[in-house]
Amino acid sequence: MNDQPLQPPRRTRFIDMADGVIRAGRKLGAVGHARLEKDFLLDQAMQATGLDDFGDSWFECPFEALLESVNGEARLNAAGDFSAMKQFHHILRDRLYTQMWFRRHPEILARPLKNPVVIVGPMRSGTTRLHRLLASDRRFAHLRSFETISPVPRPEFEQVLAGEMEDFRPKLASRIMKVARLANPRTLSIHPTGPYEPEEELGLLVASMWSMKHDAQWHVPSYARWCEGQDPVPAYRHMADLLRLIGWSQQESSLRPWILKTPQHMLDLPALLEVFPDARLIFTHRDPKQVVGSAASLAWNQTIIYSDHNNPERTGREWLGKTARMIERMRSARDIIPAERMIDVQYEDMENDWLSTMARVYRFLELDIEPALAGMQRYLDRSADLKRRPHCYSLAEFGLSEGDVNDRFADYTESYGIPVETRMPASSARRAAN
Repeated sequence: MNDQPLQPPRRTRFIDMADGVIRAGRKLGAVGHARLEKDFLLDQAMQATGLDDFGDSWFECPFEALLESVNGEARLNAAGDFSAMKQFHHILRDRLYTQMWFRRHPEILARPLKNPVVIVGPMRSGTTRLHRLLASDRRFAHLRSFETISPVPRPEFEQVLAGEMEDFRPKLASRIMKVARLANPRTLSIHPTGPYEPEEELGLLVASMWSMKHDAQWHVPSYARWCEGQDPVPAYRHMADLLRLIGWSQQESSLRPWILKTPQHMLDLPALLEVFPDARLIFTHRDPKQVVGSAASLAWNQTIIYSDHNNPERTGREWLGKTARMIERMRSARDIIPAERMIDVQYEDMENDWLSTMARVYRFLELDIEPALAGMQRYLDRSADLKRRPHCYSLAEFGLSEGDVNDRFADYTESYGIPVETRMPASSARRAAN
């Protein structure tokens, strides 16, 4: 982590050109103006699919709060509101297809989701590495990246299961990732992935218009505050049903426990535990200076794509506060979790001796680690190829100091014995493994 007063990176020329093309197309009447209105977006999805059942209507409440915040606060550019329209259409279309599949195959909803292993930690605290190491063990089920982008199969998917056609979703995910890398080439260093890489279930919560993904994509503070006062159990129930649908589409054994992870669970542990009462929890911890700096960098690199009005100091303040709220809510919820259902893992321990740390995790899970080691090594080898350059960031470029962060999280780091650097190296960038 470089703590010099650097300027955060600007967005790529690709986005500038895309924004210009969309603006020109609108002037010529070739590209429609964005209409970020709930009823219009619902109608568009129904017309596109010929379906009208979105499932539990609870999602309309966060959808309304999100649209109000996007329209009033996000200040999207042309590329931003164009992509928001596409994103909302994709989500709403998938909700319609989800209910279609449940009607066609009611047995999907009967699939059990027993004893999931859920990794819970702040953004950038090593959750991805731990998740992918566990996902390399065939005794667990996991989502693949293309399934978080497109969790719901298209109507012709039964032909895929019959071997008569190919699932288009991995190809679609690959195309989306290529465009994402043109829009933000730093994506690969911040969060390396590929269509078949194990991935978190954040997209399954987005299906209910719920999740901090929106905070990291757009400036929507009123939406974030609104969410903090809501009970998200319906979003987690829908997430569970999507896991059942994905397991069915994978032809995955319903006896294998799912490996899950997303920082959203830090805010929503009571809802998670209501829907998954037998979940086993792995909590990850990292020096908050690294967490806040890396999270601010991730959010900055996303929000600059969609708006021309971003402020790095504002981004720093938002993610300092967001990280604090995540930790406060996580700590409060832990008080009701039996000790034998959870374990704590330090980021530094994974950095220094991943094998011994994973052996401790497997003892907690009451599993022999030996059958998993070959798969874990294959993941580590593959990960070295995926991550081509370090993720460089600083607190200073987001208007924060080490003292700001140390003071804010002193009780947390002391309570959980988190190794904290007294002074970050002034001239070297540190690798940030999420």
